[in-house]
Formats: sequence, C-alpha cells, structure tokens
Amino acid sequence: MKRRLYPAVLERGPRGTFGAWFPDFPGCVAAGKSQEDAIGRAEEALAQTVDGWAEQGRALPEPTPIEQIVPPKGSDVAAYFIVGVDPPDPSERVNVYLPKSLIARIDKHAASIGMSRSSFFGFAASIALEWRLPTMRLTPPRSKVHKTGALRAEKKPGKKGAR
Repeated sequence: MKRRLYPAVLERGPRGTFGAWFPDFPGCVAAGKSQEDAIGRAEEALAQTVDGWAEQGRALPEPTPIEQIVPPKGSDVAAYFIVGVDPPDPSERVNVYLPKSLIARIDKHAASIGMSRSSFFGFAASIALEWRLPTMRLTPPRSKVHKTGALRAEKKPGKKGAR
C-alpha cells in the first residue's frame, strides 16, 4: 500500500501552546509548546494510530479533503497541514530450513541486541537485498538426475556413431 496523506488541524492553545488533531482519526491528538513541536508530535501520533488500526484489522479511512473539515465552535485554528504516513506492511509466516547450529547462533545474537528471531531475519534480509553482488553465470550441469534417480550423461552434438 502506498503512502497516505492525511489532513491535520493545528490549533492555538492557552499560553502560546499548540494542539493538533486529525479529522479522520478521532482521538489522535498531539500538543506542543510551539507549532513545530506540535506538528512533530502529530506525525508520531498518526504513525502510532495507524499501526494500532492495522493491529486491530481496521481499514484506513480515505483522507478528508481540507475544504470539508469543520473545526469545532470556539476553536482557534492556526493552520491546516498534511501528514504522510506509510501504512504497515502486513507480515506473512514462512518456513525456512537452516542448520540448527546456525539458528542457535542467530537466536543468541538476536537476543543480545534485543531482537526476536523474526525481526533479525527481516533485518538481515533487508540488508542483503541492498548488497550489489556480481552476477554469477552458472554452467549447465554435465549430467542430469532423472526421476528414477539414475544419472545420464549429456549428449554432445556431433557425428552419430563416432567414438
């Protein structure tokens, strides 16, 4: 799912403070001593809210157009702003077969850095996908194993019956 852009409302509060809220996410609010502080906290609050909705299996709402936002009576709106959020990427269970000794080493190392086995595999796979390895050209095998399990030598092009 691609990045979603949600509108937020920045309001002036008492004693020069600011608050921010999201029309599409009731209860998702943030506050700060400055506009910048409130906006930064709003970005964090939206990310946490979206993660919570995903964990609950709730679909994300379509963003409300700014011109359709109706602030509550008596609010002192300072600005409208947009916050981008990347929806969580759902996980999928996979089975892999690895030597037990390697799994033990992975578990020990993952625990020492405060990660689970799954998190470690995801992290390691992400790093490996960024590597720029040279492409390898594999030569075709000289023989093939057939369904019977027997080996058969590759036939080489040439004259029939020549030895």
